Amino acid sequence: MQFYIQNALGGLAYGSLLFLIASGLTLIFGLMRIINLAQTSFYLLGAYIGLSLVTHGWNFWLASLAGGIVTMALGLAVYSAFLHRYHADPLTSLLLTLGLTLILDDGILALWGGDPHSISPPAIFAGSLTFGTLVFPVYWLVVIGISFAIAAILFLTLQRTMLGVMIRAAVDDEEMTRGLGVDVNRAFYIVFAAGALIAGLGGLLGGPITSAYPGLDGELTPLAFAVVIVGGMGSLGGALAGSLIIGLVNAFGKALFPELSYFTIFVPVALIMAFRPQGLFGRKL
Repeated sequence: MQFYIQNALGGLAYGSLLFLIASGLTLIFGLMRIINLAQTSFYLLGAYIGLSLVTHGWNFWLASLAGGIVTMALGLAVYSAFLHRYHADPLTSLLLTLGLTLILDDGILALWGGDPHSISPPAIFAGSLTFGTLVFPVYWLVVIGISFAIAAILFLTLQRTMLGVMIRAAVDDEEMTRGLGVDVNRAFYIVFAAGALIAGLGGLLGGPITSAYPGLDGELTPLAFAVVIVGGMGSLGGALAGSLIIGLVNAFGKALFPELSYFTIFVPVALIMAFRPQGLFGRKL
């Protein structure tokens, strides 16, 4: 029983991190039809920026926020300069975000080197909880709580605000929404900025679990896409459910079948694509 509880909690913690990446990825695609390959690079950049600030004496939480703000500014700059004119051209936007990923990876390698960096959680959350023979890091529970809080904020924004109405309407029918006089371009900027902000914010938050090293973004990219495929493109609820599913499958797959860990992850992806290609919470196009 301890084995299953330990891995279930670990899977939930890892899945919570995946949500911080996949939520922006699925909303950006759902609204703009842009497959943003740079989303995981924003996560890694946020981790390195936050780590640099922490080593210079910044508070952990402020450093994490600063990492998110910097990645948001970078995302807005890239979207304003390049992507906003190509959102209707999926192939061009895909190649642009791939180029951005390569640039960010080389820039990170040049600035911070190729050595992996471990990131310590705030001292107050550095301990572990013990339940009998079960030992679980307190910070993992904190990450789960933060991710669910961010998910709640995103859900409320989409369901209870005028901005959310604009975004949902544009996801359903962009042409009709424009015809009604809605400034869809404004929604584009806000969604892309929010996606970059959340990913960058998650970089340092997830650092104590994933560490930070060149190539981490490449390892997270297939997992993020697996989340979006399972949950459904453009569905925030699907991103949350898919993140938790992939997180749990990843944890138990590595524990039970370490030599087949990637196979166990993409089995549910293959089944979803075969029997429900729109995802668990997506709609048929």
